[in-house]
Amino acid sequence: MKTIVMSAFDQDTLPRALVILNSGGLVALPTDTVYGLGALVFDEKAVKSIYTAKGRSSEKAIPILVGDPVDLEKVSLNVPQMAKTLADHFWPGPLTLVIPKNPLIPDGVSILPSVGVRIPDHPVTRRILQAAGPMAVTSANLSGRENPATAQDVLAQLDGRIDLIIDAGPVGEGWASTVVNCLGPEPVILREGPITLEQIKKALGI
Repeated sequence: MKTIVMSAFDQDTLPRALVILNSGGLVALPTDTVYGLGALVFDEKAVKSIYTAKGRSSEKAIPILVGDPVDLEKVSLNVPQMAKTLADHFWPGPLTLVIPKNPLIPDGVSILPSVGVRIPDHPVTRRILQAAGPMAVTSANLSGRENPATAQDVLAQLDGRIDLIIDAGPVGEGWASTVVNCLGPEPVILREGPITLEQIKKALGI
């Protein structure tokens, strides 16, 4: 496989990315935290190829990125009101919401009855997500290696393993997103990040 690198500011990049994704390919793209490696979330074969490209255990769930809060309804059949409120307050941004999984989402994304979902605060990737639909996206690195902050970092690790790298320059602020479980009566922080439990409770009025 030949890995192509295209500028995020090239008018041909978005159409090329959509063709690759719709044909089951893998695209590395910038987010507000790191460069991510993604496939269409409902394409089971493509999702499995993420694990192959990274050399990653298939037991680890892959987060879902969406382009708009209304897309929560595409990846979950019963979105908790807590999640909707937090999405309205903090998206786009570094907050991942754990919500019930749409049964149509492949087990390759998550073997659990829940999934983690967020909207990244990066205009390039949001445009792709709004055009392509929800994507399963994890860090664009070999398993166990350093998270990539540039397209060159991705190429150094995944050249020949993926179809396309979208180069938008350096990304990331050194923080992974806050992960909050929205399945119970109150929010539970599963991973600390830029958004604190105090901020989350304030947004929820509790």
